[in-house]
Amino acid sequence: MSLVLNDEQNMLKDAAKDFCTNNAPIAQLRRLRDEKNHLGFDKHTWQQMVELGWAGITIPEEYGGLEFGYMGMGVVMEECGRTLTASPLLSTAGLGASALIEGGTIDQKLELLPQVAAGELLLALSLEESAHHDPYRVLTKAEVFGEKCSVTGTKKFVLDGHVADKLIVVARSAGESNSRDGLTLVLVDREADGVTVTRTIMADSRNAANIEFEGAQGVLLGEAGKGVEVLDKVLDVGRILLSAEMLGGLQECFERTVEYLKVREQFGVPIGSFQALKHRAAQMFCEVELSKSVVLDALSALDEGRNDLASISSLTKARLSDTYNLVSSEGVQMHGGIGMTDEYEIGFFLKRSRVCEHSLGNSAFHRDRYGLLTGY
Repeated sequence: MSLVLNDEQNMLKDAAKDFCTNNAPIAQLRRLRDEKNHLGFDKHTWQQMVELGWAGITIPEEYGGLEFGYMGMGVVMEECGRTLTASPLLSTAGLGASALIEGGTIDQKLELLPQVAAGELLLALSLEESAHHDPYRVLTKAEVFGEKCSVTGTKKFVLDGHVADKLIVVARSAGESNSRDGLTLVLVDREADGVTVTRTIMADSRNAANIEFEGAQGVLLGEAGKGVEVLDKVLDVGRILLSAEMLGGLQECFERTVEYLKVREQFGVPIGSFQALKHRAAQMFCEVELSKSVVLDALSALDEGRNDLASISSLTKARLSDTYNLVSSEGVQMHGGIGMTDEYEIGFFLKRSRVCEHSLGNSAFHRDRYGLLTGY
């Protein structure tokens, strides 16, 4: 297994870096926040991303995608993380598309995946029901009538839920509230009768929504009562792609902090010459380098279909959550008082790190999951 990018992947990474730097800088996120943009992302920028083929990177060619692999999507997510690009890329092309690929019928794939690749359809995974990630604790009920379903319940923290055209709802058609058995995935139109969406704006100025379903009608995605097989793969894909985004953010945060240590002076010398700060910067460097290898390994596991995917995804999410937390906290502290102000962009990374940390499971959740998966 080679933990390096090939020529095509490096070209995609360079192109993504150039695009995000010039078309989606942090100033754009600041503007979206200040304007209280109703979408939460720049529509023109998203359309440009679609035209570059990013929405279809992991979608097979027969369904209108590029079939460039998860490593390709990972390098794009990494560069988006560097500029904190706000877009529905993770929710639609990551979580949503993988759910259709893993659980959809041939007809559903033929109808919906080309729309995703063309940027005509936005998707959102409706999973969480509490303040903490607990994927099998599902109380939302699904009544199944052939290929159709009726959904009743409440979902929280639905990423990009207020803009999604279709919601992939994790509901329970059988089994106990914490059981893996009996979970059913249902495809529901966001504007269907019985669906109430309340947008929430998180600390990082990004989007999520709380959604209530009262007898909302939808169609099955996969087999009734056996949705966990699809859900587990979808969540592992999402965790790894989110970790790739986090890698980009923490690298940018680290590089900005090191540069500040070189130019900020105290007592007539750069503060980067102080031994204590050198030690802290060295620790961050080691954690950043380790995180790079972990993410590359996880993306490789996705593309290769390895048997250790579940444990690798938890290892990756736990490592990146911890590293982003460390680097963003140190970055703000080393910038001193000005790092706490809205004038400097370093604070945006700290806020994004905290939201990413708790999305799809924090490090405590994934350490426990990793231990269970590896027999401890």
